[in-house]
Amino acid sequence: MPIDPTQPYDDQNIFARILRREIPAKTVYEDDHALAFHDIAPQAPHHILVIPKGAYVSWDDFSARASEAEIAGFVRAIGKVARDGGFVEPGYRLLANTGLDAGQEVPHLHVHLFAGQPLGPMLAR
Repeated sequence: MPIDPTQPYDDQNIFARILRREIPAKTVYEDDHALAFHDIAPQAPHHILVIPKGAYVSWDDFSARASEAEIAGFVRAIGKVARDGGFVEPGYRLLANTGLDAGQEVPHLHVHLFAGQPLGPMLAR
């Protein structure tokens, strides 16, 4: 069910629980600012989620409240995951859903990285 990104951060969301190691995840990358792991219901041959370690609901929340170091660290982590996965040359897609109309389902900022096949049009027609 889509969530309202204007609501306060819910520290019981699945990604917060993954960060606390209460729920296992198949980790691809981790540093001080980000965690990347395989999606449990992949929508492409490679479907990796990258999340900041801070308690941010959405891109809006993150861009307003995160420190410069958190922002740079998160963006660099996304790039590192793409490079390390060999996704740059063939191509990949990043997707971040924010809010009800976009279908955001977890109230923790996350970026989907899709790769491994031609991904088609950006939006369903």
